[in-house]
Amino acid sequence: MRVRWLGRVAYRDALALQRGLWERSAEDHLLLLEHPRVYTLGVRADMANVLVPPADVGAELVRADRGGDVTYHGPGQLVGYPIRSVGGRSGLTDTVAYVRSVAELVIEVLASFGVTGRWDQRLPGVWVEDRKIAAIGVRLSRGRSMHGFALNVDPDRSMFDHIVPCGIPDRAVTSLRAEGSPATMAEVVDAVVAAAAQRWGPIERQDVTSFSTDGTPVDLAGRLARAGVTEGLQVSARKPDWLRAPLRMDVSQRRLQRTMRELQLVTVCEEAGCPNLSECWADGTATFMINGERCTRACAFCLVDTRHPLALDDDEPERVAEAVARMGLSHAVVTAVARDDLPDGGAAAFASTISAIRRRSPGCAVEVLIPDCKGDEAALDLIFSALPDILNHNLETVVRLQRAVRPSAGYARSLSVLARAKAAGLTTKSGVILGMGETDDEVVGALADLRGIGCDIVTLGQYLRPTARHLPVARWVAPETFTALKAAGESLGIPHVEASPLTRSSYHAKQAADAAASTTAVS
Repeated sequence: MRVRWLGRVAYRDALALQRGLWERSAEDHLLLLEHPRVYTLGVRADMANVLVPPADVGAELVRADRGGDVTYHGPGQLVGYPIRSVGGRSGLTDTVAYVRSVAELVIEVLASFGVTGRWDQRLPGVWVEDRKIAAIGVRLSRGRSMHGFALNVDPDRSMFDHIVPCGIPDRAVTSLRAEGSPATMAEVVDAVVAAAAQRWGPIERQDVTSFSTDGTPVDLAGRLARAGVTEGLQVSARKPDWLRAPLRMDVSQRRLQRTMRELQLVTVCEEAGCPNLSECWADGTATFMINGERCTRACAFCLVDTRHPLALDDDEPERVAEAVARMGLSHAVVTAVARDDLPDGGAAAFASTISAIRRRSPGCAVEVLIPDCKGDEAALDLIFSALPDILNHNLETVVRLQRAVRPSAGYARSLSVLARAKAAGLTTKSGVILGMGETDDEVVGALADLRGIGCDIVTLGQYLRPTARHLPVARWVAPETFTALKAAGESLGIPHVEASPLTRSSYHAKQAADAAASTTAVS
């Protein structure tokens, strides 16, 4: 079982991730997390049990495909989502038996903190005497489980006053803290993982590193130290020979550069200081960067400008299409800076650019490398509905380092974006950068997570520090390690893994797409 402590995750993102794992993974998973304030409705929920408009108390309202009525999730409550194969050797052949097994796990955890819980088939959840301490709502279909439990560690219990929890009136809601236990969230997570290992077998666990939630800024060095990365190579450290990309400037490269300048376009090749610029431009390929050249995020590894962004250029999609036509590309790659200042995160410009390329060059495949658009479903759907041939969104690093390396993004959200794209019928792609403090085992775990939500193509490359202000390089990853990780990813079932020290997101993009399509067709 692959166990992930994901920290605080929006309910919609967690639901998309669950669905992706439920639909596409053959492995068992246990997602552990907290949600921002949200009321969720089961399939048989009665809206009369929602007593006040959720927005009035700073909460969302979301319909879910689990059983049960209305419940509340929020900070201080540990939510566990087991995505498991049930029946067969598990001995759990119906929903009641499975719900009881989840309840028994929660009861075991409570006992480890000196609290006696009980399960009553007539009253959903786990109870301490007549006080509810955990909600349980599951979905079983095709022998796989979704949803799970929500254990109150120390939430704001006044939020339960605005609903009839689980449709059961006249019953109090309690928590571990209210029952006299001083257990912290971290301790409860550990207890749940121990109980899961005892009941469900061997586990592989990875945790996101949490930081202060009181609004106190944490600098890069502090974030890295908290994540366990305390040393790195000096900026002046000599690069190994395998990281020395040949520099070339021929006629075709100069012609491409001239096209970009004439059409006032930006390439990520230049903006991000890509080591493959000479090779790719000499081959007549480039990755267009739309929505300006200033990013609203400041990821610790990225060279792209982070000054205040400028207004969008409405003519940019047509100019990108003109460049693609002039170059005669058969595979165009379009990426963008993050534009959190825009309501749609820049999604409309992606859709317009895809459409413009298709009009000018009908035979050209279009690959897009998109930001997460803050997980906004409407924005993502706008891009998905334009039907790019490849939908790329980078995971960037392993779960432990996510918040240190890219504090404005999230591991669960990135996986949810890819899961949503896969559910929309798209070929999906992602990338992980090595050498930022991760271990090889953590990389394999990230590959397993990507495979779990059906990712078709993964790129693995070496991190190169752009300036002394950026994240230090923790290690030089040898070519043979990339070869081994490629083999590990493909043995997990990923159709194509492109892995080498100089690999970047759009490196050999057309060849990777062709290889993935060929592998998928054979399987």
